[in-house]
Amino acid sequence: MQQDKDKKNHLEALNISVLPGRNRSGRNGARAPVIKPKNLKGTMLRLWKYFGSERKLLIIIFALVIVGSGIGLVVPYLIGHSIDVMITGGNGVNFGILQIMAVALITAYFMDAIINIVQGWLMAGVSQRIVMNLRGKLFLKLQTLPISFFDKSTHGEIMSRLSNDIENVSGTISQSTTQLMAGVITITGSLVMMLVLSPLLTIASIITVPFVFLLTGTITKKTGSLFKEQQKELGKLNGHIEETISGIHVVKAFNHENKAIEEFDQVNNRLCQVGLKAQIWSGYLMPIMNVINNLGFAMVAAVGGTLAVSNLITVGIIASFLSYSRQFSRPLNDLANIFNTLQSAIAGAERVFEVLDEEDEEKDVKGAIELLDPKGNVAFEEVIFGYRPDLPILKNINFIAPQGSNIALVGPTGAGKTTIVNLLTRFYDVTKGKILIDGRDIREYTRESLRKCFGIVLQDTYLFSGTIKENIKYGNLEATDEEVVSAATMANADTFIRRLPMSYDALLSESGNNLSQGQRQLLAIARAILSNPSILILDEATSNVDTRTELNIQEAMLKLMKGRTCFIIAHRLSTIRDADTIMVIDKGEIAEQGSHDSLVAKKGFYYEMYHNQFENFA
Repeated sequence: MQQDKDKKNHLEALNISVLPGRNRSGRNGARAPVIKPKNLKGTMLRLWKYFGSERKLLIIIFALVIVGSGIGLVVPYLIGHSIDVMITGGNGVNFGILQIMAVALITAYFMDAIINIVQGWLMAGVSQRIVMNLRGKLFLKLQTLPISFFDKSTHGEIMSRLSNDIENVSGTISQSTTQLMAGVITITGSLVMMLVLSPLLTIASIITVPFVFLLTGTITKKTGSLFKEQQKELGKLNGHIEETISGIHVVKAFNHENKAIEEFDQVNNRLCQVGLKAQIWSGYLMPIMNVINNLGFAMVAAVGGTLAVSNLITVGIIASFLSYSRQFSRPLNDLANIFNTLQSAIAGAERVFEVLDEEDEEKDVKGAIELLDPKGNVAFEEVIFGYRPDLPILKNINFIAPQGSNIALVGPTGAGKTTIVNLLTRFYDVTKGKILIDGRDIREYTRESLRKCFGIVLQDTYLFSGTIKENIKYGNLEATDEEVVSAATMANADTFIRRLPMSYDALLSESGNNLSQGQRQLLAIARAILSNPSILILDEATSNVDTRTELNIQEAMLKLMKGRTCFIIAHRLSTIRDADTIMVIDKGEIAEQGSHDSLVAKKGFYYEMYHNQFENFA
């Protein structure tokens, strides 16, 4: 439905932060992009609740991680013992023990491979089911949110949360969870084994650990701000691409292809520059970390060699210790990366939870009744409404629309015409006053049964991807094919439909762009006919078509309007001359109302509008 300018002027945009992630798009112009979640602990605890049905499998996975990590801790000891067997064998190598060590090592590696495969397979299933559940709840939530939420959120922002943010969570669950568990176990186990083998060597090996944390903190702080800026530029780029593709006809019509390319290149270059800096800084982490780790190995080798020469430890212990030292330092590196990934995923989960925490449409009042067999008697009583409480759009609207009457709403753009029908359909609730249908406040009806009594034909018709038959049946999913054809015939759409390849099974592109505007309007009218509404809302239904098509649509609309209470929003005053009541809305108030002839004779606001419009056509 066409939105009044006042509505656009008074709605406030949601202040939603854009969070980082290389695979997530952001909202164009978001004010406060951040790299970290606002409530790490709370979001993690909340995300953990989604593991509920998977906890048995998680216990199995955790057990496999423990076994796999245990095998990893045994392997260095076996290697060291094998070396000692070869070196201290006396008269010769004890091949019997060496063979046992070799078999044990092969078995350990084989078991480790099997455990990793099973563990990865189970974890992939767990993560996908959890994310499927989360995605399903988010999509379900979107169906329950009020129209005001969508008025204040861009489509790209909502899509980003439904796809990119959730996929980011999925990747982290499947990859980082087991790495985190294995890393903690490996670090703890390696430290214990090193202390058992040689406390002195342990001190030599962990002396570089503070440098690891210092390096990680410094680099992640720098990359955090860079990735934040990168996400902001990515949001601008996504916004430009979305606008350009959506308005490609306008771009081509005004020969602005080069301008669009130039703007794209500017944003793309900024994104490239900041992305390059972010990647370079993040790329510093592993090479420098390796240098620190190699320095640690060198210290272990030097101290270990000195101790071996003094016969305080064996060469096999040094070999085992070097392996344990590597096992100890490698998870530290991994944990640094996991921490960043985890923060990004938790931030994505937080963005999803922000939508899940939005207030639903106001629930039906206790004791709400079904609106059965509606007659279509409508009354507005002292209705006051504003999209913001301090800025009322409608002021003391009072009128009665008897059953079967035609009410035309005219007036300047932004006067409040569309707001009236938004209140009637309970897309919004009145601030003060009340709206009655068949003598009862519409808030006393269930919202579902209330909306079933309306049929709406908009200025900008929306058709879904699918067949023509499916789009018409959107008005009544239980309708038969014969009823669909009958509705299309009444809407004067059957003729052009049968000329299409595959007729009613012809596939429509997104928004039905492979049909003309007039054809789309006729399908919308057929859809409304099939819904068999008691109250019909026509919002500028013929404003975008030529005169011949308009006549065709008007003929279909007259069939649809017969016997129904109709609200017609129109700028073309010629289309509403025969309305029972014409209400002139100006600055949120009913300036005049009456029949066409009485308003013209009054020579007031309507007379000036009518006179000016036809003077312009003359």
